[in-house]
Amino acid sequence: MTTTLPRPRTELSADEARRIVLRSQGFLGAPDRRAGVRGILRRLGAVQLDTISVLARSHELVPYARLGAVGRRTVDTAYWTEGHAFEYWSHAACILPIEEWPHFAFRRRAYRRRPQWAHDLPEGAYDTVIGQLRERGPLTATEMGGAKNGGPWWDWSASKVAVERALMNGEVVCTERRGWKRVYDLAERAVPAELLHDELDDAECLRRLVRLAGQALGVGTRADIADYHRLKGEQFDAVVAESGLVPVRVQGWEKPAWADPEALASAPLGRHRTTLLSPFDSLIWERARTERIFGFTHRLEAYVPKPKRVHGYFAMPLLAGGKLLGRVDPAREGTTLVAKQVSLEGPKAVAPMARALREAAEWVGCDTVRVDRVTHPDLAGPLQGALS
Repeated sequence: MTTTLPRPRTELSADEARRIVLRSQGFLGAPDRRAGVRGILRRLGAVQLDTISVLARSHELVPYARLGAVGRRTVDTAYWTEGHAFEYWSHAACILPIEEWPHFAFRRRAYRRRPQWAHDLPEGAYDTVIGQLRERGPLTATEMGGAKNGGPWWDWSASKVAVERALMNGEVVCTERRGWKRVYDLAERAVPAELLHDELDDAECLRRLVRLAGQALGVGTRADIADYHRLKGEQFDAVVAESGLVPVRVQGWEKPAWADPEALASAPLGRHRTTLLSPFDSLIWERARTERIFGFTHRLEAYVPKPKRVHGYFAMPLLAGGKLLGRVDPAREGTTLVAKQVSLEGPKAVAPMARALREAAEWVGCDTVRVDRVTHPDLAGPLQGALS
């Protein structure tokens, strides 16, 4: 069976598409500082969480990359107070705007219908954790009796299995991270009454998430947009025509694309951010898209055996002038930011890398920057000079 694709209504050059993406993701033009971190969250629709912390955790790096040196405490306060956000499964484990709770009803229903789980649920455990939360208020898994049985990390306790199942089902919500532990509460308490429902059918949920992804990306292929909230290709196909996105053709892109009509309405102009990016930033979290838009191949090597790493454990790409010009594998030693390995795309990347390193160091409370290795030896001296 062949699918007839809608006729593209707009053609974009690869450079125009790149600039639209940068503006939509918050890297081109003046950021809305009054909206702050919460504005960034609403704009992106999802901020990915991850356990790795080098300079900072990824959900802290995302607003920093767009707003500059916003305080890390300010970031956590913006996410986790006054009921503005919740954590759920989107692109991965993500912080999501609380107003999107109704639009994940399709996923909650799917979890409730799920016949097989990685962990068995002991009899009575589910009711026990619900009862604990009802009586005692928000709790971590440790406070409910322990998160693990004492074995490997996946050897969850009965209470952890139960509360995670309740989280997926939507009866429980993760309202914050405390010491990187999830804090759980009953959805009936944590979600505003006007949002606490599963009334939207799957099609309406999917239309909304496809539209949100298209707005956040600016322009993207079927795979780009579907992957944003981990939708299936056929789910995208079923709703894209009614999503409000418009079909476009991008020069150099082999596959059809769709764009946010508002992003097409005006030329993407403004000042570019110069910054280091978390590998989990939504601008670059999809490898094939990053290669297509920026001509830059990037892979998170944290899970690659050390001898096989090329760029380092947590190499952070450098964004400058709307392009990816290099990367650095950072670490901290006391008040020194250590650039364990720096890769630069030629001399033009030296000054932006030095600026990005200095700003990142100041943000995390470091007063010096040390460069251990530059993969292009002839650029080591210029980089050291630019840092001094």
